[in-house]
Amino acid sequence: MTRIQKAVITAAGRGTRHFPATRTLQKEMMPLVDRDGTTKPAIQIIVEEAIEAGIEEICLIVSPESEPQLRAHFSALSDNDPAAPLYRGKPWAMEEAERLAAMGERLRYLVQQQPEGYGHAVYCARAFVGEDPFLLLLGDHVYIAGSKVPCSRQLMNVFAQHQAPTSAVQRTHENQLHLFGTLTGRRLPAGEVYEVTRIMEKPSLEVAEEELRTPGLRRGEYLCFFGIHALPPAVFEALEYHIRQDIRERGEIQLTSSLDLLREKGRYLAAEIDGARYDMGVPFGYIQTQLALALNSPARRMVLSQLPHLLTIGDLEALR
Repeated sequence: MTRIQKAVITAAGRGTRHFPATRTLQKEMMPLVDRDGTTKPAIQIIVEEAIEAGIEEICLIVSPESEPQLRAHFSALSDNDPAAPLYRGKPWAMEEAERLAAMGERLRYLVQQQPEGYGHAVYCARAFVGEDPFLLLLGDHVYIAGSKVPCSRQLMNVFAQHQAPTSAVQRTHENQLHLFGTLTGRRLPAGEVYEVTRIMEKPSLEVAEEELRTPGLRRGEYLCFFGIHALPPAVFEALEYHIRQDIRERGEIQLTSSLDLLREKGRYLAAEIDGARYDMGVPFGYIQTQLALALNSPARRMVLSQLPHLLTIGDLEALR
């Protein structure tokens, strides 16, 4: 295996849980105020995460409806753009437009024609990936590192050291197991890295207690997917098997079952990430994402200072 230079970001979901906002707007295009104070669509924050980690080429898996929105966003502000006159004389806006155009040069677009599931979306990138290892990110998860090293870079460092497929994980309370792929394994002597022995998609609490407990974790804690994976091209063989056999979970081709098949054929690792993931693809998660970005920005003190003005006496009593 060689150094990871390619990334795949899935952005083909219809975003039904954000309806009616997503009636005309792709969920990954919903705006957030980032840590630098700039208002950006979520997908731009994730693209910047990959670029900051050292990725050179990025493939966006899109739906037929979302492709025009994404292409238009990651493009230069031309004279033919109806909005161009609004930004002339605003240097900051022109600088942002140039940055978007530069990002757009790194991007490739592949269309998932039908919503067949996360695993199927990833499989669409097979030709783009070729024989290279790649970074896989979710288009509706925003990652905030707990250090100066981006979450994606942390995972890529583990991959570079061990040269084995590696999934980022986070210790997660049992009441959230229905939201995430979950795994278990044996912790290696150095660092927060595990040799994975089992992977399951959104297990029930009963199954998790029986089969997915990880030694060293507190009771009620499990290792759940963080939303970033560093994978070899062999994952596409596992995905192809599930697609050809039409093996589905909840009616869709899942990635998790293919990762478990990949694990059965060789060494598979998981790495705890110093950071947090936020799912902006659901309404409450969208609120959490924006709050987390604000609290990790220079506006943190201002945000905290305003909270008492937003809370009623009843709210304060409830918090106690």
